[in-house]
Amino acid sequence: MEQDSHCTADRELLEAVSRITTFSTTSPSDEEQNQPKAEISCQVRKENPEKDDLQDSSASLSPNSSMTTKELQEYWKNEKRQCRQVKLLFEIPSTRIVEHHLSKYVMYKIIILQTGSFDSNKSVIERRYSDFEKLHRNLLEEFSEEMEDVTFPKKTLTGNFTEEIINERKLAFKDYLRLLYSMKYIRRSKKFIDFLTRPELQEAYGCLRGGQYTKALEILLEVIGLQERLTRGNPVSIVPTLCAVVVCHKDLENPASAFEYGEKALSRLRVHTSHRYYIPLLETMITLAYELGKDFLSLQEKLEEWKAKKDPIRVFTLKELAVREYVQ
Repeated sequence: MEQDSHCTADRELLEAVSRITTFSTTSPSDEEQNQPKAEISCQVRKENPEKDDLQDSSASLSPNSSMTTKELQEYWKNEKRQCRQVKLLFEIPSTRIVEHHLSKYVMYKIIILQTGSFDSNKSVIERRYSDFEKLHRNLLEEFSEEMEDVTFPKKTLTGNFTEEIINERKLAFKDYLRLLYSMKYIRRSKKFIDFLTRPELQEAYGCLRGGQYTKALEILLEVIGLQERLTRGNPVSIVPTLCAVVVCHKDLENPASAFEYGEKALSRLRVHTSHRYYIPLLETMITLAYELGKDFLSLQEKLEEWKAKKDPIRVFTLKELAVREYVQ
């Protein structure tokens, strides 16, 4: 009887997931209906969206009869999250003038939060004019047609540090980021996401390489929330950051926290077993599970199963992979 009830539960979950999948593929979302014309024309012009730097990975995962009840529940939760409209709000509330040796520049404080609900995990970053300028040049190279009507605040010969000019640029950069985010192919592009996350990740990985695990962990935990918001359709893209968090917790002798973030990373690689982080992560999770008295045999079975299908190759450890990120 208990086995029959489990089978019934699995069937009900499969049917529910099928209804959600059908809805998400046949019904346009509110966001798509309200897209600016520039973005709609962008969709027509892009003949091969598979070339996007960041693709939606949800299409690669679909419900099947081999999934356990827990996996079906996780899939259903992810599908409902995909159907939910998510928008980010950009605010630039303040600035500060930095004088460093012979250079002087303005740093703009950018607050990024999710609209539609109370977002207690808002992200705060700082960027200078030259960072915005570099982003604009990079986007013009890849999205020239989409960017043709996007204006960028130009430098002036004098008065760049006056309160009036700084306030004008605060508003201009706020509108600039809002407009870029409104265009689907731009907000999903690696160049846009790198602008918002790369400096912090470079600092974090630099700390990790230098053995400053506490500082690295602090930065990684701050940036990972923003990464999740920006790459909601491509959860695999934050696996390296999750694994860096695992490495920091492990070296700080926090095995329980390391295992927690390792599980998050593994769940994103369930159908991506050829990913370069999969085997190093699996080996680390086996060690952590054994140390914590958790089930490590199932993880060991997955490792042996993978090794049986693949030719023996040199595999880096998780830490060796992590310290190679953001070297340049």
